[in-house]
Amino acid sequence: MHWKTHGERKIYTNQWVNLCLIDVEQPDGRRWEHHVVRLRHLAVAAVVNERREILMMWRHRFITDKWAWELPMGLIEEGESPEEAAAREVEEETGWRAGAMKPLIYAEPANGITDSQHYVFRADGATHIGPPTEKNESDRIEWIPLDRVRDMIDRREIVSSGSLVGVLYVLMDESIR
Repeated sequence: MHWKTHGERKIYTNQWVNLCLIDVEQPDGRRWEHHVVRLRHLAVAAVVNERREILMMWRHRFITDKWAWELPMGLIEEGESPEEAAAREVEEETGWRAGAMKPLIYAEPANGITDSQHYVFRADGATHIGPPTEKNESDRIEWIPLDRVRDMIDRREIVSSGSLVGVLYVLMDESIR
């Protein structure tokens, strides 16, 4: 069942988000305007060390007023590859320089309302290069043992979709090894 698009108009725009109304026609012939949030794409990095720990940040999200653990992540800049963005975000947010980034998984969270693309990478190993240059990202940066991650998810200590996709894929990958 294919929906047809007849046009699009922006109703709000800035450097991070575009809110659009899309003139769509559903398979049953009904036609209406659907709100769509167009976002810049995101790179996420799951960095795992030789002790089977994953690099995470404890941070507050003001939108939900919640504290949780997250993987390093951020918007992909103009002219930057998703892989380059993931490596840059690890360095800026944690002060660690990750090893080679390998594609882990691609995801489109909430693709019924937004076109946001999430590129998740894995790096095995990292070198500490100094304090994070992004001072407003997190309160703590820690290497979390992978065997603790499932319980953290169950306790809702890891809730962001990019982080969940990354840590769950790493756990699945580790169980196969």
